[in-house]
Order: sequence, then C-alpha cells, then structure tokens
Amino acid sequence: MKKKWAFIFVSSVLLCNATIVLAQTEPEEIKVDGDKFQDLFYESIFQKSIENYDKSLVALEQCLKLQPNNSTIYFEMGKNYLYSKDYKNAYSAFEHATQIDSNNKWFWVGLYDVCYETKDFNQAINIVNKIIPFDAEYKEDLVSLYMATKQQDKALALINELNEKVGKTERREMYKMEILSEGKYENSEADNLKVLIDKNPKEESNYIALIFLYSNNNEEDKAQEVAKKLEKEIPESVWAQVSLFKNYLDKNDGANAVKSMNIVLASTKIDSKIKHRILNEFLLFANASPQFVPDLDKAIDYFKNDPKVNVAKEIGKFYHNKREWEKAIKYYSLSEKNSSEVDLETSLLWLQANTELKQFEPVAKKAMALIDTYPAEPQFYYYAGMANNQLQLYKKAKDILEMGMDYVVENKNLEINFNIQLGEAYSGLGDASKKELYFNKANQLLKEKK
Repeated sequence: MKKKWAFIFVSSVLLCNATIVLAQTEPEEIKVDGDKFQDLFYESIFQKSIENYDKSLVALEQCLKLQPNNSTIYFEMGKNYLYSKDYKNAYSAFEHATQIDSNNKWFWVGLYDVCYETKDFNQAINIVNKIIPFDAEYKEDLVSLYMATKQQDKALALINELNEKVGKTERREMYKMEILSEGKYENSEADNLKVLIDKNPKEESNYIALIFLYSNNNEEDKAQEVAKKLEKEIPESVWAQVSLFKNYLDKNDGANAVKSMNIVLASTKIDSKIKHRILNEFLLFANASPQFVPDLDKAIDYFKNDPKVNVAKEIGKFYHNKREWEKAIKYYSLSEKNSSEVDLETSLLWLQANTELKQFEPVAKKAMALIDTYPAEPQFYYYAGMANNQLQLYKKAKDILEMGMDYVVENKNLEINFNIQLGEAYSGLGDASKKELYFNKANQLLKEKK
C-alpha cells in the first residue's frame, strides 16, 4: 500500500471557505463570527499538533455550530478521530465531508485511511475507485487491494495495464509471479503477451516473458516458435539464443548449439544461473559426442572469474563420479591453473584420481608440496606415504606417515588407512613385529567401526 498520507491543509484555504459562508451574513456579524471561527479553528489545529485530540475535537464542534455545512471541519474531525483510533467516528466524519463536497480528493483519502487501518479492503476498493479520477497513482494501491482480496484476475488485468502505460515495478512483477504460479491465469497472460508483441515487435522483454511462460509449462515447441520470432525481429537478442540452444541440442545440431552457447556465455545480460545450466546441458551433450569436448574446454574460459562456482572443478567431479579418471584429472588441473589459491577439495580429488590410475610419482610429488602448504592436513601425509610405499621408498613412507598420524583426529577411516600403510612400510623394511602391530591396529579399528 502507499505510505499513509499526512493530511495538510493550508490555513488560508480553510479561512477562505469560512469567508464564503460569512459573506452571506450582516457586516457587523462577519467580524464577530469570523474572529470566533478563526480562533476556534486555530485552537483545534494547535491541540491536534500536540496530540490533544479530545480538545481539538471540542474546538471543532464549536466551529460546526458556526458553520454546520463546512466540509473541511468534518475532515479535520475525521483526522482527529483517526489519530485517536476511533475508527467508527472517523469514517462517519470523513463520509460527511464527502457528502458535502464529493470533489475533494483528500476527503476520500481520509475514508481510505480508515478502511486501511481497519483492514476493510473490500470497502477500500470502492473508495480508491473514487480517488483514481483525481489521482491515477492510486491504481497502484488498487493492485495491492485486489491481491489482498484474492481478486487475482482483476489484479493481473490492472498490472498489465500499468506495465504498458507507466512501466514495470518490482512490486507489480512480484504480484504477477505470484498470480501466474497458480497456473489458471497463464493462458490469459500468454494472450496478453502475444498482443503486446504484435503491438510492439521490437520490445524484447515480452518475448522473453512468453518464452519463460511456455518453458515453465513444458510447451517447448511454442517456446521455440517465440524464440525464432524474437531472433527474426531482434537479431541481436541474446535471449533468443538461450531458447534456440536447447532446440539445437534436442536436434543433435552440435555446431549451432555451440554458436548459441558462446553468444549466451559472452553476454552480460544473462544471469549466471542460466549460463551454468546451459554449460551443464552442453557437458552432457559433449560427453555423448566427444568431438565437441574442445568446445566445452573453450566454454570454461567464460567462467574463469566466477566467484560462486568453480566450473572446471565441477566438470572434473562429473567425470570423477563416472570413474573417467583421465578426464577428471584434466579438469582438476585446469581448475587449479585458473585459481590463484590452492583449493583443498580439488587437490584431494586430483590425488585420488591419479591414485586410481596408479600414477604414484606425481601423487608423491604433489602430496609433499601440499604438506608444505597445509602442514596440519593429515590426508596429504596419507597420500604421500601411500605413494612412496608403492614406489618402494619404505623409509620415506614410514617417516611421512608417522608424522601425519599426529594430525588424524576423529576420522576412523583415515586412521585405518594410516595403520595399513604403516604396516606396508614396515613390511617393506623387514620389521615383521611392527608390521603385525599396525595391521592388528587396523583390524581392531575395522571391528570397532562395525
């Protein structure tokens, strides 16, 4: 709703009203009654200003005795009653003012204020419709009142009218989303958008809204038709490419899909969430069509400076989950290349993927380098020890693992793995008793885990 109005009337206007009435009396009476009226009126204004509403009302009652048909006095009484939260008398006073003078906007606003305070929104709608001929901005209030009284059809019609005449607002768009989420109004909204497109074929936002409307209803064919029309009318529109991209993928047209994708990813108009969705869809496509993997790699460059999502890392995890270790390593390496800081998770995933491929020399080398950066991270000691065991560097493995064991805290799986690797190291060193000691510890931990 609009911010409540401060009803300010210029004293000269009020006095002018009083003079009109007094002009019909005898000259000698004008001065006496006029002075008295002025004194009483100013007293009411003063008392209201210091929140003595009862005293203000007493003065106004005296004013009425002098000028019983003065609409302004009823209006002032309405304000005092309203401030006193005496809503019944406030409504009556404002209503009396409108009956005397129906052409004063502020008298109707007073009635609206009472309805608003008492949450009588249905009556408020009737009042606001009286105000709108004086002030069209109150149509904004009418939208909110329609929403409050569940008259979404009227609200939607008025929202569309205002959007076209005075432009969109955040509040109206929020209301519109709420209305359209119910589903039953989507057809009328689609019709409205079609009309707007026909009236102004160069207005991009209407195409976009219609594309999203159809897409949300899984009417992809209709969405594609609108996208093609948008591309024809506004060739430079990047939003047309968002929709066309999906169409190209569905038709297995990789070459055109790449063109649309690159246009979208390069645009500053498109939200990052949409860009990520497009890249994910292309990732699935490229996984089934390996000839497009180089295009996927190029697309990652668009996300280099994205602070929210490390795209190369996420693609690496995609291949990791599919146990395609070489591809996973490739994207983990690209992720690290694009980042100025060491990412703990990416490093551990890289170590695991290389371990799966039995590439122990790079694992040992990288794990030792990471220990220098993260001296309290036990998993790097584990990978360094395990890799050195596999390289038959048992003494080095033992020293690293014993050092790293001190950092293992409340991680039973990792503790088991440390003990197994220490057993392997001592086995390689020919120390059978230590070998049995650590293997037995690992077995005991496994039993406790069960």
